[in-house]
Amino acid sequence: MTTYKTVKAIAKRSQDTILQDAAGMAALVVMLVVGLHLPAFV
Repeated sequence: MTTYKTVKAIAKRSQDTILQDAAGMAALVVMLVVGLHLPAFV
């Protein structure tokens, strides 16, 4: 299977949770950015 077909199959299987996964991913990115900028505030 090509990478595109694999990603497409995974997206098709997880349609119910794709929104929650995206929200979790966004939260992780926000925590990473805040964590990296935290020493500048101290």
